[in-house]
Amino acid sequence: MNTQAQHQNGAEPGEGSYHFGVISRALEIIDGADHPVSLEQLAAELGMSPAHFQRVFSRWVGVSPKRYQQYLALDHARRLLAARHSVLEASLASGLSGSGRLHDLFLRWEAMSPGAYARAGAGLTIRYGWADSPFGPVLGMTTDKGLCGLAFGADTGHATAFADLAARWPAADFVVDTDSVAPLLRTAFARDGGALQLHLIGAPFQIKVWEALLHVPRGHVTTYTDLARAVDAPRAVRAVGTAVGRNPLSYLIPCHRALRKSGALGGYHWGLPVKRAMLAWEAARIDAGTGTST
Repeated sequence: MNTQAQHQNGAEPGEGSYHFGVISRALEIIDGADHPVSLEQLAAELGMSPAHFQRVFSRWVGVSPKRYQQYLALDHARRLLAARHSVLEASLASGLSGSGRLHDLFLRWEAMSPGAYARAGAGLTIRYGWADSPFGPVLGMTTDKGLCGLAFGADTGHATAFADLAARWPAADFVVDTDSVAPLLRTAFARDGGALQLHLIGAPFQIKVWEALLHVPRGHVTTYTDLARAVDAPRAVRAVGTAVGRNPLSYLIPCHRALRKSGALGGYHWGLPVKRAMLAWEAARIDAGTGTST
């Protein structure tokens, strides 16, 4: 592994990371309370004025703290599952593919061949860099064919997130190149989306599951059981769950939209607070965009 890569731990947090930091601290307060927490109480706990706290929330997601608490409630996932449960079979039958418009981004993907995957990245140069995101610091990795990795460091830390992704392709050469990676990350999290090329590096079964996830639109969710049916492996729910957890392109390949059949969140590789924030952020943005009361 490139020596420089081993010592590259990240970048200074920007405005988006600051906002997510506020949200993360607010999450701890909300989760620890047995009743809704008022704007004034949250602001006081965070050492901010109510007006400033309200502005931070609105800038981050476009809804009030009170409304956002509803999205973050423990039963929100169950309500989302009931109201916006994506029917994968219908989506797959419609002929959507990597060249189509998927979950609000223009994504094209190219999967690595099984033989190339078996070589563990030998002969592959992966450029990487850290940037700001709505969910804290994000690590991006890219090959000459497109983005191949996204990791979030808010819960795991920079060094652990880098080691996690890099270990998936241990024979690759990792080169720090924030200047080329940062524009791709800005596109990935832009409100209006943009054209992105993805390079899916995984085993054939994993890639099949990740392709199914790409058919779950923003603001919708699916279950591990539905994913198993969608990839013609209805009895392989546990294997599907493992493949979801090994998704190297979190958020872009929306593994955060996969829930247990009961509506429980299940796990998330980069931390459950990040998963909950992603689901709440997407749902709130959709409601804000359609004029639903906030």
